[in-house]
Amino acid sequence: MQLHIFKTLWGHRGSHAEAIVQAIDAGFQGVEGPAPESATQLTEFKQRLADTALHYIAEITTAGSYVPERHATLDEHLDSFERKLEMSLQLEPLFITCLAGCDAWPEGQSIEFFGRAMAMASQANVEVSFETHRSRSLFNPWVTERILDALPDMQITCDFSHWCVVCERLMDVEMDTIEKIAPRARHIHARVGYDQGPQVPHPGAPEYEMALRSHQRCWEQLWRAQKQRGFAVTTMTPEFGPDGYLHEAPFSREPVADLWDLNQWMAREERRHFNEWL
Repeated sequence: MQLHIFKTLWGHRGSHAEAIVQAIDAGFQGVEGPAPESATQLTEFKQRLADTALHYIAEITTAGSYVPERHATLDEHLDSFERKLEMSLQLEPLFITCLAGCDAWPEGQSIEFFGRAMAMASQANVEVSFETHRSRSLFNPWVTERILDALPDMQITCDFSHWCVVCERLMDVEMDTIEKIAPRARHIHARVGYDQGPQVPHPGAPEYEMALRSHQRCWEQLWRAQKQRGFAVTTMTPEFGPDGYLHEAPFSREPVADLWDLNQWMAREERRHFNEWL
């Protein structure tokens, strides 16, 4: 099994062309992010991807951005999923990772939504993987486990940093649940959270080594399950980001680190970690 690493477009301030250059220079195999809404930008992005042979993972958020519109209906979530699915398909993604639903929904409503969204993706002949994200339907481990039990074909994008915050603890202490959901893991977002936040200031800092190792133990469980399922390639996106995730100094608001440096560090560490594990 090989590890393919993707550059996130979240927090990238330059053009899509610049993001592609950065990904190539860092030895990444692709990029992940939402499809451009501009037809011109979408066409240019598609051509750049084709010219460089980089892979693309599409990102979809339903009924809002990373946090959903609180009172959006199930049908409004499905409408936005369908619209963004059509845009994403023009870029011929490897698969789609989707932040979907709402944490306030009853589980039955989430199950209905995921079932209908999966049917749309199947009709479009593309894989969809739903992210474990705060404020969304898969906001905690046990709700996620129950939803997966109800939907045997559902796949997930695992970002355990969100669960650290929701549960106020590192996830390797819940390894029984991680083991249960591992066979559904399609993709990994490699951000290191801790018990009071979704993103450590720097994953290489010694004071956050326990948090890093906790995430790595969980990722190993996912890799193990993927290897057993016959995956030739496992995909991972280092996803340290902005928007309150990146720590800042008080008053001056100077960032404590550079996002691209953080994500490149995470990529190097996970290449090392994966090869050691393998």
